[in-house]
Amino acid sequence: MDLLFTPEQEQFRERLKNWLNEVIPEVTKNDHSPDRFENMIINKKIWEKNVYEAGYAGLTWPKEYGGQGKENVYQIIFNEECGRVNAPATLNVIGNNILGPTLLEYGTEEQKRRFLPQIVSGNEIWCQGFSEPNAGSDLASLSTKAELKGDKWIINGQKIWASWAQFSQYCILLARTDNQAKKHKGITFFLVPMNLKGVTVKTLVQMNNEKEFSEIFFDDVELDQHLVLGEVNDGWNVAMRALSFERGTNPLGKQAKFHKELVDLVKLAKTIKDENGNSITDNPYFQQKIAKAFSELEVMKYMGYEVVNKLMNNQKITFESSVQKLYWSEYHKRFGDLAMEIQRDLSIFWEEDGLLDGKFQNIFLHSRAETIYAGTSEIQKNIIAERILEMPR
Repeated sequence: MDLLFTPEQEQFRERLKNWLNEVIPEVTKNDHSPDRFENMIINKKIWEKNVYEAGYAGLTWPKEYGGQGKENVYQIIFNEECGRVNAPATLNVIGNNILGPTLLEYGTEEQKRRFLPQIVSGNEIWCQGFSEPNAGSDLASLSTKAELKGDKWIINGQKIWASWAQFSQYCILLARTDNQAKKHKGITFFLVPMNLKGVTVKTLVQMNNEKEFSEIFFDDVELDQHLVLGEVNDGWNVAMRALSFERGTNPLGKQAKFHKELVDLVKLAKTIKDENGNSITDNPYFQQKIAKAFSELEVMKYMGYEVVNKLMNNQKITFESSVQKLYWSEYHKRFGDLAMEIQRDLSIFWEEDGLLDGKFQNIFLHSRAETIYAGTSEIQKNIIAERILEMPR
């Protein structure tokens, strides 16, 4: 692999670092206040406004659609440096990371010009309507239906686990449009305004007290025909391509973020004493576990470099996304376990009563969801076994 960045790319990195040093204190100043969730949302919005105004939004998207027209490697650099400083995650994760690249590949010219600039600016936030109460890992079993009546699609059904739906103006939706076709064939990909009559959002409270996910109900929702992305009944292929963007984005960004978390955990561990008054970090058991975690992060980094190398050589990312998603989500779950084990009895305390305001308790809880969303670990293993290792079902 040739991982040498050009002088222009290194200059971009240095400018970005300087900018991050200025803006990060402002967008994280209320992170540990009692109203943590509400302030997290405020911080995300401030962050996205700063990213857009500084010219870092839509880095790789064409200029005619509001982007910066840069090579993919610039987005990798941006993600990596943001991970190093634990920058806020985008509120418009569906629009930026999933729909945007999918629109560029499948969208009509009208759709690209209508939606992409609004995603870049942060004026329109998107959520994802894929999973259903009875169709999660087996997504093709979805039962939400769309029937063409006259010049309108009539949509009925229910979606669940829609991130940030309560803040969204649009939803990417999978619905069944042909009941006679095989289950993967009769699905269509829709772009649905959330303000349409018949759309109802019910926010869910998670076990970490956050409200990221919602249920969405569609009752006789009327949708214009031009809001189909791709071909009618070809939504499965569009969705699989969209999910490949979700699973494959930000490999080095996550690695950098996880590395900072591990360094912070080691610093905390040095302050925790065992029953003999010795630091936890003097215990060979924890030394071995911490060393293993650092080693796993090195593997993750070089997996990310492989993706960077492909992007630099204009090669398409395919099954690497499943390998990466499986690896980083399972690592983070183990890290959450380690963080709780290191804190010993103090691990039961939450939020302001916990060490570092319960930072690692929150990571522990959230890491459980990471092995489920964007394709469960079991699904990723099946993809790797069947499509990479060519093993029989």
